[in-house]
Amino acid sequence: MQAIILAAGMGKRLKELTEDNTKCMVRVNGVPLIDRTLGHLEKRGLNRIVVVVGYCGDKLIEHIDSLGLKTPIEYVRNDIYNKTNNIYSLWLAHNQLCEDDTLLLESDLIFEESVLDLLIDDPRPNLALVDKYESWMDGTCVKTCDEGFILDFISGKNFNFSDTEDYYKTVNIYKFSRDFSIHQYVPFLKAYCEALGNNEYYEQVLKVIAMLDRSMIQTKKLTGQKWYEIDDAQDLDIAQSLFPAESQSRYELVGSRYGGYWRYPGMLDFCYLVNPYYPPKKMIAEMENSFETLLRQYPSGLRVNRILAAKNFEVGYANITVGNGAAELINALMGSVTGKIGIIRPTFEEYPNRYSEHRPGSGDIVTFTPSNDDFTYTANDITEFFGDKDISTLFLINPDNPSGNYIPTKDVRELVSWAGEKGIKIVVDESFSDFADEDDHTLLDTGYINKNPHLTVIKSISKSHGVPGLRLGIAASGDTQLIDALSARISIWNINSFGEFYMQIFEKYRKDYEHSLELLRAERKRLFDKLSEIDGIRPIPSQANYIMAEITAEISAEELVEKMLAENVLIKSLTGKIDDGRQFIRVAVRNEQENDIMLNALKKSLMG
Repeated sequence: MQAIILAAGMGKRLKELTEDNTKCMVRVNGVPLIDRTLGHLEKRGLNRIVVVVGYCGDKLIEHIDSLGLKTPIEYVRNDIYNKTNNIYSLWLAHNQLCEDDTLLLESDLIFEESVLDLLIDDPRPNLALVDKYESWMDGTCVKTCDEGFILDFISGKNFNFSDTEDYYKTVNIYKFSRDFSIHQYVPFLKAYCEALGNNEYYEQVLKVIAMLDRSMIQTKKLTGQKWYEIDDAQDLDIAQSLFPAESQSRYELVGSRYGGYWRYPGMLDFCYLVNPYYPPKKMIAEMENSFETLLRQYPSGLRVNRILAAKNFEVGYANITVGNGAAELINALMGSVTGKIGIIRPTFEEYPNRYSEHRPGSGDIVTFTPSNDDFTYTANDITEFFGDKDISTLFLINPDNPSGNYIPTKDVRELVSWAGEKGIKIVVDESFSDFADEDDHTLLDTGYINKNPHLTVIKSISKSHGVPGLRLGIAASGDTQLIDALSARISIWNINSFGEFYMQIFEKYRKDYEHSLELLRAERKRLFDKLSEIDGIRPIPSQANYIMAEITAEISAEELVEKMLAENVLIKSLTGKIDDGRQFIRVAVRNEQENDIMLNALKKSLMG
C-alpha cells in the first residue's frame, strides 16, 4: 500500500501564515502539519509516499527530505497550482495511483494516528472516511445507509440545513484499491477533467461513480477519533487545543477560549453554568420563526430594553438597566467603585479583577475566607469580619461561586441593613439565586431597593435562563443616578435583536421557567448523592446549578481535569481559586443523561 498526499494549494485563507510557505507547513503547537501526517504514515510500513507539490514546492521538498524518513518519498509537481484545483493535482499523480492500493490524503488535515488504522484494517477495498456532520464543518458531505454505501454526495449548493441529521462530512482521507483506480476512478477522472476542466474537486468524480454504482465505494465512520481541517486562523486555534504538545495542558488551551465549545465534537461542557431545562422547545420555535426578521433588523435602543427588563423583573424603569451579559454591567459598575472593597473568597473573580483593572496597584481589596472545610459562611460571619475593616463597598455572590454557599434572603436583608447603617454600599449578585430551594430568593422588589439605595443587585439572565448565547444581564438599584450612569457607560445598542425578542416573549413562558428550576433542584440532589458514592470525591452541598467537590484521591485537580477532557468531558479545576494545598473541582448540573456520562467519566478518571 502507498499514500498520496495532495499538497499543492496556496492556503490563502491562512493569510500571513502561508505568505512564503505552503499550507501543510503551518505549525500546530510547533509541529508542521506535514510532519505529523508523514510521521503517522511512516509507522504504517507503506511502500512509498507520493506528495503532489505546487506552491512553495521546492521549500516543501527540501523540508520533507530533511526529515530522514525511511519510507521512499516521490514528488509530483503541479506547476499551475494557482490556476487549478485538487482534481488536477490528483490527475498528475494518476500513474502512481494505478500502481498500488492507495491512501489518499489532503495536506491540511490533523488527525489521530488511529484514524489511518480504521481504513487500513477494514477489509473493504474502497472507503471514504466520514464523520457525523457538526455545525462547524465545511465542505463535501454525504448521505449513507446502514450498510455504508454512499447514497448521495452533497455539495455546497445542494446543502440543506434541515437534513443535517442525515449528513456525514468527508474527512478527506480515502482508501482506493489498485483495481478501483485502474478500472473506475482514473478513467472517470480523465473524462471529467477533459469535459469540465481542471478547476474542480476530485470528490466530483466519486459522486459520479457512486451515482452509477453504489457498491463501488463505501463509507467508514469515525467513532470519536479526533481530526480537524485547517483552512483559516480560527481552525488553527481550534486544532491547537485539540492536539496539544506533550508539555501543554489541553485543559488550559480549551479553557482559554471561554466558550464556543460547539466546535469540539461530542464534548460535554460541565464547566460553564447554564440551566439545562430551559428555554422550552416552544419558546425556541417562536424565536426560530422570527429569525430572519430579528437577523435583518436593528434592535431597539437601551431605553426600550430597560422597559422590557423592568416588566420581566417587576421593578421600576428608573431602577434597572440591561447589559450584554452581566459581565458588561460588572465592568461598568467597577469603574465607579472607589475605596476599599470587601470580597468573600473563593468566589467569582470578575468583580475584584475588574476593580483591579480600573485601579491598578491600589491593593484596596479586603478578603474574607471562611476557615471551615466547606467554605460556608453566614451573614453574621460577614458582619463580624468586615465590621472594623473600613470598606466602602461589600460584594456578595449568593449563592456563591464556586462553593454554592447560600445565605437566606431574610439574613441577606439584615446584611443590607447593617451595610446601610455602616455607610457601606453593598452589591448582591443573584445570578444563581433562582436555583435555591428557598421560595423567597431575590431582593428584586421596587419598594425594597428604593428604601435601600446603597444596594445594587446584579443578575445574569444567561445563566439561570439557559441562554448564554443571547448575552443578557441586569443591574437594579434604588440609586437611580447609579443606574443612569451605568446606562450611559454602555452602548445604545448593547442588546441585539434576539436578546430583545427573548425579553419581549419571556412572560408567556414564566411557568415553564419555574418548572425548569424545580427540575434542576431535583437533579442537583440526585447528582450530589451520586457524587457522594464515588471514592476519591467529597461533594459540598450547593444551592446553585453547580457542585464543588474536594478531591480526596491521590490525584491533583489539574491531572483530573485533563483525564476528564480525554473522555470529552470538561469540568472546572479550582486550583486558581483555592491555594490552601487542597484540591477542588466544580461540575455543572446538567440533565440526568449527561450527568451520568460525567459520573462514569469521573469514576474512570479517578481509578486510572
